[in-house]
Amino acid sequence: MTDSTAVSVHHEGAELVGMLAMPEAPGPHPGVLVMHSALGISDSMRERAVTLARLGYAGLAVDMFGGGRNDAVTAQKAGPFDELIAAPELLRARTVAWHQALVGTPGVDPARTAAIGYCFGGQCVLELARSGADLRVAVSFHGPLTTAAPAEPGRVRAHIAVYTGGKDPYVPREHVEALAQELKKAAVQHTLTVFSEAVHSFTDPNAASIRLPGIAYDPIADAVSWAGTVALLAELTAS
Repeated sequence: MTDSTAVSVHHEGAELVGMLAMPEAPGPHPGVLVMHSALGISDSMRERAVTLARLGYAGLAVDMFGGGRNDAVTAQKAGPFDELIAAPELLRARTVAWHQALVGTPGVDPARTAAIGYCFGGQCVLELARSGADLRVAVSFHGPLTTAAPAEPGRVRAHIAVYTGGKDPYVPREHVEALAQELKKAAVQHTLTVFSEAVHSFTDPNAASIRLPGIAYDPIADAVSWAGTVALLAELTAS
């Protein structure tokens, strides 16, 4: 049975509570951050960390908002999501704090880490990569692509993989094109995959319950993006 434990990180007055899932075999293991959507850390993010542990990775589901809560009322003003979006430097610093927690975890090989993120978490992953964190892989699933501080040449260490929907109203084509130019200018190794018919949240089987336009599950995009992620992790964190 995969072992899972709570992980606390104190950052800028916030008490963040994530969950670490470790493989049964002895380490050191490559580590993978799992970064959540605007709804906060959820059971699906914890389950993803467990899935990664079963594949041989230390999976750390992070909490960007505090309290380890799943906040379904993210439209409220002055909520944790809004506060981070309004303070991009704080958002980036918080992703770095979680990466530092991962590399400092016993049983994790600090030289073999990666990060994956969904929706808002996809944005967090890209900000972590742009910070210059020592990552092997950074994967964004249907995440926002714009930034207040673009990647600088020679700074990004990760292979960046972006999976996005061609009909995602929250990630328009011009944002995809701008990211491609940003990564090219900064000489970042990257993969950009656009699923022509997919919209936002295409990896979430329960997306319809959100009841917002432009949000729907796409089983093909979900399966292909996860298979690509597993392949990248296996190739780039093997040794």
